[in-house]
Amino acid sequence: MSNHLFERTSINNIRLHVLPTKRFKTYAISVYIGCPLSESTVTPVGLIPFVLRRGSMKYPETKQFRKKLDDMYGAGFGFDVVKRGDHQIIKFQMDVINDHFVNEKNSLLKQSIQFLGGTITNPYVENDAFSKSYVEAEKNTVQKRIEGLINDKIRYAAERCIQEMCKNEPYRLYALGQIDELKEITPTILYEEYKRWLRDAVMDIYVVGDTSLDEVEKFVKDHFNIHDKQQTEYEQKSNQGSTSQKQIKSVIEELDVTQGKLNMGLRTHVTYADKDYPTALMYNGILGSFPHSKLFVNVREKESLAYYSSSRFEGHKGIITIHSGIEINNYDKAVEIIKKQIEDLKKGIISNIELTHTKAMISNQLQEIQDSAFEMIGFDFNNILSGKERSSDELIQQINDVDILSISTFAEQIDLDTIYFLRDKKGEE
Repeated sequence: MSNHLFERTSINNIRLHVLPTKRFKTYAISVYIGCPLSESTVTPVGLIPFVLRRGSMKYPETKQFRKKLDDMYGAGFGFDVVKRGDHQIIKFQMDVINDHFVNEKNSLLKQSIQFLGGTITNPYVENDAFSKSYVEAEKNTVQKRIEGLINDKIRYAAERCIQEMCKNEPYRLYALGQIDELKEITPTILYEEYKRWLRDAVMDIYVVGDTSLDEVEKFVKDHFNIHDKQQTEYEQKSNQGSTSQKQIKSVIEELDVTQGKLNMGLRTHVTYADKDYPTALMYNGILGSFPHSKLFVNVREKESLAYYSSSRFEGHKGIITIHSGIEINNYDKAVEIIKKQIEDLKKGIISNIELTHTKAMISNQLQEIQDSAFEMIGFDFNNILSGKERSSDELIQQINDVDILSISTFAEQIDLDTIYFLRDKKGEE
């Protein structure tokens, strides 16, 4: 089953993607609303969904809002604020039981789209502003989340490495924004920002379940009231902008920690839309995504230098980040061994086990997408966001075609950009 089965149309510049299928007992609904990451808007946009979940004009009180979900047989509702490449994306999702399994005269799919439409396009406002108590309470929620980052040293080090690496790029910004900006936001300012966001952001609505494009289109027309929507698709930036400096940036930060956090940022110069994307996935898999990967085996197991050591590839930005936790006085040795793994990939020092295991692991992950409606939606949205149409079956085929030579050729163009180390305050041992 591939993502070519999504049927698509557009209503008032909102893109609609529907996958009619009887495979799932529920309807999965996702709404992606994305805009460019920018210093001036990242904080208010990050706050908006927190305030929207408090109430709509139809259910102005949070408890009414929650009760409506319970009345829909305990429908699930949630949201997330993420960055994908240089975009800040708010994702709302709902899952609700398929109408055929309950005795309900009002279609649950219709009620869900009505609920989401009201939440997103018709929020609770008083005198042309959001509710003061909702805004203050949610500013507090977001502030606690941002502060929570500093307490989670693994996540903190990962964010700091990106900030240093992407100092002059929008990608340096944290998806939820900044605490000092948060303090300045008033209910009126936020409502103005919200209206601008709703008008200018790109909106994609997905539905997977036992329905049809026509049925969903009618519900969306009735319940998503946006009439002056401007932006209809994501700007495709070429990856040429993120050239690396030849000098590797080294940043050492001291905080109250007992374990050192060593993070590195690598530029691959390849993103989701590029033909080398499958090779980039293989490179990252062999480097550090799995228990059989080079970082895990060599840095953690053989040398016992790290409590954990892995890598992550951000396919929309073309960046690989390496994360490891080490004893503070093992810094030089750990850097040296991690660099050796990067060099070995350039030389094509890759065993058959590393190659075949990595292909199997990535193929399994891609096959599992078909078992989850939300995973299928997420995969399709990556295509939409990057402007590159690729089914999971095609990607599996492309992964299987990658050989050691293509990985080492690809590895040649990778630049180690930034080394970030979080250590204790004791100074020199």
